[in-house]
Amino acid sequence: MDIKDKIIDVYFPDCPIRNIVARISDRWSILILLTLETAKAPMRFKEIEKAIPDISQKMLTRTLRNLEADGLVNRYVYAEVPPRVEYELTARAKTLTPLLNDLVEWAASNLSDIINDRKRYGNGAR
Repeated sequence: MDIKDKIIDVYFPDCPIRNIVARISDRWSILILLTLETAKAPMRFKEIEKAIPDISQKMLTRTLRNLEADGLVNRYVYAEVPPRVEYELTARAKTLTPLLNDLVEWAASNLSDIINDRKRYGNGAR
């Protein structure tokens, strides 16, 4: 196997796919992306924060910056007093959100079975 094959192998530690999946599968990225998708219009920071009430300002700021750096979120700053900043999904993110919605649908339809399996597992049913 040459280095080119290893780079696209998801089991290879330096695989770029692992990097991307790790980045969007943190605690907040998927929630932010789906929040922006359902808004259907750019959202202000406080609107996102209100839509995800258990996220801190620090984590929202950090996650939005990471999503912007990955080309998944556009940030618009308007020269007004007070300054207005809005966020929206990029075209790239809009190709990702249907996959995230499928994941949410799968999770919702399997949640009760997974919770029951966890209970059985935790009660010595191994």
